[in-house]
Amino acid sequence: MHLSGLLSLHTLWVTVSSSMQHYASEYGHYDVCKTLMKSDEGIVWEYMACQPESTDMTRYLKVRLDPPESTCGEPPEIFCAMGNPYICNNECDANTPELAHPTDLMFDFEGRNPSTFWQSITWKNYPKPLHINITLSWNKTIELTDNIAITFESGRPEQMILEKSLDYGRTWQPYQFYAADCLDAFRMEPKSVKDLTHRTVLDIICTEEYSTGYAAHAKTLSFEIKDRFAVFAGPRLHNMASLYSQLDTTKNLRDFFTVTDLRIKLLKPATGATFVDEQNLARYFYAISDIKIHGRCKCNLHANTCVFDNNKLSCECEHNTTGPDCGRCKKTYQGRPWSPGSYLTIPKGTANICIPSISSIGTPPKFDRIWPSVSSLEVSNRKQVFPSLSLSSVSNWQIAKHARANVCDNELLRCQNGGICHNNVRCQCPAAYTGILCEKLKCEKDAGGCGSKPNRGARSQSSLLMLTALLALTGLVKI
Repeated sequence: MHLSGLLSLHTLWVTVSSSMQHYASEYGHYDVCKTLMKSDEGIVWEYMACQPESTDMTRYLKVRLDPPESTCGEPPEIFCAMGNPYICNNECDANTPELAHPTDLMFDFEGRNPSTFWQSITWKNYPKPLHINITLSWNKTIELTDNIAITFESGRPEQMILEKSLDYGRTWQPYQFYAADCLDAFRMEPKSVKDLTHRTVLDIICTEEYSTGYAAHAKTLSFEIKDRFAVFAGPRLHNMASLYSQLDTTKNLRDFFTVTDLRIKLLKPATGATFVDEQNLARYFYAISDIKIHGRCKCNLHANTCVFDNNKLSCECEHNTTGPDCGRCKKTYQGRPWSPGSYLTIPKGTANICIPSISSIGTPPKFDRIWPSVSSLEVSNRKQVFPSLSLSSVSNWQIAKHARANVCDNELLRCQNGGICHNNVRCQCPAAYTGILCEKLKCEKDAGGCGSKPNRGARSQSSLLMLTALLALTGLVKI
């Protein structure tokens, strides 16, 4: 009897989940990912993809040099002045703070004058190439949102490759090549990112724009993220909906802006001439004063917060998802396959939330795992859904950590449309909304309503009947 009841419970729950999906996709998915926007109708809620704010990602990275002894100062050495390569009386000494140039100076605040910078050893072993790799690792998947900018205090390198990894440094692929002469260095025709089109936006190019010699006004080397966004969104990024549509439908485009690690391969320092002055090798080295990398944690559009705890970034997942990148459904929410959320807002997009499932026949479902969002059912009175429910008839496992019946909370019974839950007993609603969970527009009480769609009430009533039958099987509702 017990087995038969649970099998029937599972069948009914799948049916109810399917029938309620229409309402959830329209109203319930972006409860934690919305913002107030001005419109012709006044201040309204705009629902959007769940993603953390873009921020300075250099605060969370770890840097590694290869070879490890590539930083100058051990032992101390003399190098030439950057503005005048024939004045060679500057010293780098790792044991003297005023003369040291460690890697963390690539990421410090650059408001001081003179600038602080990391500096490499000089090209004293010429003609052996001065190859140095700078690896930046986050131990987390991140999405780039702005141009990468690298500021050199020495001349910008004559040859360099920016590489990316999507698997924590196990494999690498080029992002962009930089050279004073692309044909000579990499056997590639020189191009500019502005040459890219919809068809070629993912092409790996070699550019000669950033590889001139030392100049006080030309120190920065860039990897242009926004120019690639502009291929779809327009030069001023006014048409972001077009970009989001492409990101939703083109995985390769999403992956292009996604990294776990970046690697700067410095292959040849600036020489400022067609030949290397072998009598004055102390003038050749790399020096970087600043690296700017803006992005956000990749949470697959299932989180709007990313935390840095114990030297590790992690998403605070919503939509019943879990994992470092919110990349899978929670154990008891596998009613359908996991999918990333959508960049586009409702009704064109969906958050693709994970829906509840019964994970095993022998274990009864937890009370708060199968309780649906009242707002998704468009019900203003909870008693219409749970007519005979009382705490005295509910066992401890059914209450599932609830000491008393909450009208609202910050888990499953969230106040909708910007409402604020007050002591778990009522929602303080914005002026335009009413209902237990601020789920209904006040205009629905007016003559003619708010222009609601026909047949919606019939569908809602049908869903409620099935849900009542479902709860009856668990013994929570008396019919």
